[in-house]
Amino acid sequence: MSGIKDLEKKIGKVPVIFKELAETDPELHDKILSLDNMIWADGALSKQTKKVIAISIAAALRDEHAVYAQMAGAKKLGVKKEEIEEGLRVAFILSGMPAYVYGKTKLEEAYR
Repeated sequence: MSGIKDLEKKIGKVPVIFKELAETDPELHDKILSLDNMIWADGALSKQTKKVIAISIAAALRDEHAVYAQMAGAKKLGVKKEEIEEGLRVAFILSGMPAYVYGKTKLEEAYR
């Protein structure tokens, strides 16, 4: 369960279903956690840039939980509101006005 505590520290909030997975299917849980650690590690893209991408995708999909979770993680990493705004503009070009409005609304709520 320490993997979940580390994940909570990193991203702010872990979905309940993921916590339950630790109990119901520990092997799958561990593999997902390992993949998560690999994906979010700094590489050619920084963690901060990856968070902006994730927020933009979540906004395009209008996934409220993911938007809040990714914004919480972005704030912890020091991502600036303006950086997220630029990412949301990219989502707007590719996904339309509803994605931008959705993301912008959640951004204003998260960065109050």
